[in-house]
Amino acid sequence: MKIHEYQAKDILRKFGVAVPRGYLAATPLEAEGAARQLGGGICAIKAQIHAGGRGKGGGVKLAHSPDEARQQAAAMIGMVLKTPQTGPEGQVVRKVYVEEGCRIARELYLGMTLDREAGRIAVMASTEGGVDIEQVAHDAPEKILRESIDPLTGLLPFQARRLAFGLGLQGDSVGAFVRFAIGLHGAYVATDASLAEINPLVVTAQGDVLALDAKMNFDDNALYRHPDIAAMRDPDEEDPKETAAKEYDLSYIALEGDIACMVNGAGLAMATMDSIQLSGGRPANFLDVGGGADEAKVTAAFKILLSDPHVRAVLVNIFGGIMKCDVIANGIVTAARQVGLSIPLVVRLEGTNVALGKQILAQSGLAITPADDLGDAARRAVAAAQAA
Repeated sequence: MKIHEYQAKDILRKFGVAVPRGYLAATPLEAEGAARQLGGGICAIKAQIHAGGRGKGGGVKLAHSPDEARQQAAAMIGMVLKTPQTGPEGQVVRKVYVEEGCRIARELYLGMTLDREAGRIAVMASTEGGVDIEQVAHDAPEKILRESIDPLTGLLPFQARRLAFGLGLQGDSVGAFVRFAIGLHGAYVATDASLAEINPLVVTAQGDVLALDAKMNFDDNALYRHPDIAAMRDPDEEDPKETAAKEYDLSYIALEGDIACMVNGAGLAMATMDSIQLSGGRPANFLDVGGGADEAKVTAAFKILLSDPHVRAVLVNIFGGIMKCDVIANGIVTAARQVGLSIPLVVRLEGTNVALGKQILAQSGLAITPADDLGDAARRAVAAAQAA
């Protein structure tokens, strides 16, 4: 689950992480009032959407007075902000964060995420703050410093100091960075975060270390332990199809292709998407219905797939183990009839009750193209999408 910048900063404050003062505003008048509360001087007006690169798209502006803050907010609220992370469709700005200005001496990067290969939290820091860290990792990986955190000890002061020295910090800024990094690690662990990223992390002219931006993502499987964080979910920032999938406990991620996929098992789903790409097509989604899905769940999944207006063909790839092929077949038939299926449907079934599943599909009266194996299914789906 993702949250907004202002929400992430509220969390970080509780763990002693230094962040500038700021107030959320949903209207231009609220933005003006927030600027006055901050002293009436220079402040930043920052669009609140679940995407990075906001400044490049015009989603971060400086205001030198409360009146200017109102004007900037009026221009920003309601705009469709497009960044490299929103895609070409952009995201509507519904609120802004008004934050006090500061005198920036340096912009750095600090992030934490799980290193699955090592089974530990990885702390990453770089002197290249304020820019896309993925690009830095690609073009100049030597500029990214790393520390691997022992889960029994947490981030130790000497590790944080080593990062600080690697970033070229001196004097009081070293201690400020150490306190900042340890606080960020504490927040990451305590909230079951999957990502905590500060970009940029700024060193002010006074030597203070502040989170000028903050991004936090959380493990959905742990949200039951954090009802306060779960309450921060903003449905307006989520794909409606992904929101609907959560209601049925479906693992769904929208992509930009035109071949919808319904698969059981994350590994098989990835292999299915790879096969579509290899055959010259583009998958429209990742969808794992799981091993214990019933007919209602399969029907819901099929409806979600068909709600995407870009989809030109559907590929169902099921290996029946716990999940029975006849259950999948009944769900497909039910959903296709309810929504009035009008695009090509390719189905590959193997495993438990496969003969019964194929019989149900064959007797349904629907225009279903059967496939013998995964490669055959992918080729048929790509050809059908291209011909549609």
